[in-house]
Amino acid sequence: MIPKRVVFLMSDTGGGHRAAAGAIRAALERRYPGAYTFELVDVYRRYTPFPMNLMPEIYPRWVNWAAASWELSFRLADGRRRSALVMAAINRWWGRGMRRLVDGHRADVVVSVHTLFSRPAMHAYNRWHLFRPPFVSVVTDLVSAHAFAYEKDADRCLLPTPAAYARGLALGLESGRLRVTGLPIHPRFLDGLAAKADARRQLGWHADRPAVLVSGGADGMGPVFQIARAIDRLGLDIQLAIVAGRNRRLKRRLEAAAWRGPTFVYPFLDSLAGPMAAADVLVTKAGPATICEACAAGLPMVLSGAVPGQEDGNVTYVVENGAGVYAPSPELAAAAVHAWLARGPAFLAERARCARALARPDAVWQIADEIHQQAHRPPVRTRLGAQLEARRPALRQAPEDGWVL
Repeated sequence: MIPKRVVFLMSDTGGGHRAAAGAIRAALERRYPGAYTFELVDVYRRYTPFPMNLMPEIYPRWVNWAAASWELSFRLADGRRRSALVMAAINRWWGRGMRRLVDGHRADVVVSVHTLFSRPAMHAYNRWHLFRPPFVSVVTDLVSAHAFAYEKDADRCLLPTPAAYARGLALGLESGRLRVTGLPIHPRFLDGLAAKADARRQLGWHADRPAVLVSGGADGMGPVFQIARAIDRLGLDIQLAIVAGRNRRLKRRLEAAAWRGPTFVYPFLDSLAGPMAAADVLVTKAGPATICEACAAGLPMVLSGAVPGQEDGNVTYVVENGAGVYAPSPELAAAAVHAWLARGPAFLAERARCARALARPDAVWQIADEIHQQAHRPPVRTRLGAQLEARRPALRQAPEDGWVL
């Protein structure tokens, strides 16, 4: 049997989009071995004009050093009507690139894991093709996803939380196209979760000292160094584990510092399952992938920052469900860690229970099954195809290749 083709639309603007695509791919490979081939397309880099093709480099600098302007741009373009107006301009600006995208990547199913790519891709299909592949949008912001993430013509829009589902309804999507699955977590992470004592032994951590894990995500974003130093200055009887991610400068700085207590510094790790299973508290920015992994590990969180706009809802989601607190400065984060540890193991165990209650460890399997189902559907008639069908009866049948005009 010829394998079906899955095309992921993503970009390396933050680590979450590639991580989501990788998790879904791994689940499909496990669930349906040999049934699929995969292509990850960085749409920004390959199919958008300057300067948008530099967004993988621009994005981390923008949200780190000009957060207020990022929030302004996010909110100005959000909402049903405003997003439609902005998207009309994007469709004109990106038109050629989007046509090259949909013409150049034949697929049996397209999966968008990025906020901004579902609408322009669907616009290109509707304008230039009579038929298109089934299209699945996976929303990766837990609550306050931008309106761009909700494409009304997508065959399925898979959502991480009931709040994201409600937002889809408010933006005019049909309930039959929406489904709450949770955010995809890589099967490798779930496999790597172990009992705390076993995880500490494997990592070489101290068995009895409370452990605080500090992370800035895959790219080591935010004041990771300052947070770790603020915690260390408290002189607590703890052990620190700090993940620098791909930020080599941060890793060198952490390794060169003198620490009062046992401190373990890590570069980018393919999986944080071991450190999360071993830790008692996580200090991190409010990235959705990290939050969902921490919930799966039953690890309570001190959220030290959030990308304004898109991650505001993540903070609310964690805090209102008792799984963490928001402490948006190194000093506040350190104070929160101190306060939690001072309340003892029973308090931390309750926070861990709250985190675990939010976990959806089967999300990636539900998403894989949805994509599998869509991949075996026939090609879908586009708006252009529907307009021409009455005039040209021959177009009532999909062409052999399924979707090319």
